[in-house]
Order: sequence, then structure tokens, then C-alpha cells
Amino acid sequence: MDIQTCVKESFSVIGKEGSTEDGQGFIQLLWRDVQTQFKQIDSLVKREPNGRLCGIWGVMSDFSRSFMPWENDFTRGLYLAGAEVLDDAQAPEGWVKWTIPGYEYIYVRNNSKNKFAEVRQYLAENHMELAGAAHDFNCQKTGQDFIYVPVKRL
Repeated sequence: MDIQTCVKESFSVIGKEGSTEDGQGFIQLLWRDVQTQFKQIDSLVKREPNGRLCGIWGVMSDFSRSFMPWENDFTRGLYLAGAEVLDDAQAPEGWVKWTIPGYEYIYVRNNSKNKFAEVRQYLAENHMELAGAAHDFNCQKTGQDFIYVPVKRL
């Protein structure tokens, strides 16, 4: 497993919010809504100089919205499917904005169903702890999916 590290300052995501209480498959439904309604937030999305989106994020939080890991062995929590936006952007009606605190992260390519379990094992073996909820990230440059795991709050 190729573990990378980075520091990411606080950032904002506008997207569609759901909960594990919404039932099986809720995350896929959120992403479908984002894809079909993306033009509503397109002008708010943060972009690289070449016009490419800075980030497509699946941001997670516990139910207290404090960006702690999902509860009950990572089975209960909130999910926001969306895009990184300018911090002063206002979410349009029907959309939700979250501002994620800055963290030091480890991240790894999400190329298997059990990748988060593998990352948790890596943390335990290296005497590290989750400092918050993990997030899904799609790199628009490479098209690859990653899991970002916060290990230290800034």
C-alpha cells in the first residue's frame, strides 16, 4: 500500500448531503444528484489555472457535524457528495456547504473494497490514530480515487 502524506488547510465543499439512516445505496444516490444538477454549482467550484476542478469530494462526518469518524464501527454518519468551492461561496437552494477543518492527512489510492480497513490496520501498526473522519477524493487530473485520512488537526 503506497501511503502518502499531505497537509490541507481548511476547505469548503458544496454538495448533496445524506445519512446512513437514508438506507442502503444512499451515497450512490447523492452522487447521481450531484452529477445531474452540477450546473447549479458550476460557477462556485474552485478551479486550477487550466480550468480543471480542484477537487471532487465525498466528505464524511459523525452526526454531531464535528468531522469525527462515523459511529458504531464506522457504520453510522453523514456524507456530503460534492465539489470543492471558494470559501465564501453560498450553497444554492437544495445544496449544503460544509467547511472542513485543516488536517495533516495520510492518503492512499482507493482501489479495493477493503481499502479503509487496510488503512485502519496501517494506523494501528504505526501507532497512529484517526484525528477525524476519512474523506473520499477524486483527482480530476488522473481520474483516480483516494481516501484521505486525517491524522492530526491543524
